[in-house]
Amino acid sequence: MAKEEIVNKTEVTEFILLGFKTLPEWQALLLVIFLAIYIVTMLGNILITAIVLTNNHLHKPMYFFLGNLSVLEICYTSTILPRILVSFMSGYHGISFSGCFLQLYFFGSFACTECYLLSVMSYDRYVAICKPLHYVAIMKSKLCVQLSSAPWILGAVLPAFTTFLASQLKFCGPNVIDHFFCDYTPLLMLSCSDTRQAEALMSVLGSSCIMPPLILTFTSYICIICTILKIPSISGKKKAFSTCSSHLIVVTIFYGTLTMVYMLPNTDTLRDLNKIFSLCYTILIPMFNPFIYSLRNRAFKDIVREVFSKLVPMRRIQGI
Repeated sequence: MAKEEIVNKTEVTEFILLGFKTLPEWQALLLVIFLAIYIVTMLGNILITAIVLTNNHLHKPMYFFLGNLSVLEICYTSTILPRILVSFMSGYHGISFSGCFLQLYFFGSFACTECYLLSVMSYDRYVAICKPLHYVAIMKSKLCVQLSSAPWILGAVLPAFTTFLASQLKFCGPNVIDHFFCDYTPLLMLSCSDTRQAEALMSVLGSSCIMPPLILTFTSYICIICTILKIPSISGKKKAFSTCSSHLIVVTIFYGTLTMVYMLPNTDTLRDLNKIFSLCYTILIPMFNPFIYSLRNRAFKDIVREVFSKLVPMRRIQGI
């Protein structure tokens, strides 16, 4: 009987992303806030990418990886925010079946890429601090290209399997996703198929995007901290720590919020909290990254100041 009932039900052709629809009185304000976030994110990351590409002083491994991260953040944000803005402006919260799984794939792809890219950046900081005399010999251009290409390739391949598995499930209704984008957990909850096998396989594949880079990052920073503690002078410790503090802040916030989202129980009480944490690693971190890296890096600050001094008719720009 159960199988007959499932067959008789009409399959879902679109999903409704509930998002922030439960806050009708805040729609106009939220539109302004998210539009401002999107503009700042795009401008900030485009600026960093352009400066890294055009300034010879920044043609170094650390800035090369930073440029990759900025390009990634542009793609990552553009996967989610434009759809949110359209829903605010039109009042229509639907997304087609294929559009939902396309968003699911690109979200998973860029999230996976970011995990591995952050681990590559932590390895770069490990070599710079723990093996400074061998840094130039180790971090050659060829290796940098290989290290930056690997996250993009892994990010493109691994989520393809999880998205394919999810797309093979039956969706007969309801079709309301209590989230602001198509994520794995709320999507699987709507399936009328037996999702246990798919969930197990997706957990394994999803873990392969998070655990290996997390272990590599964690190991790199244990070595970095041990090396910094062995530096005799306080000024030397501060200088060494300043070279990796920006990246450590980004890694902590990214993995902290990501872990919270996928470790918290999926209950009605914690669902709104889940959305807040999801906002952090999908929308807020891409916006803050340009500021975290540029404002805590003297060389980058000097170049940004130089660029703005040419664009703005002022002899000196303060506050950067």
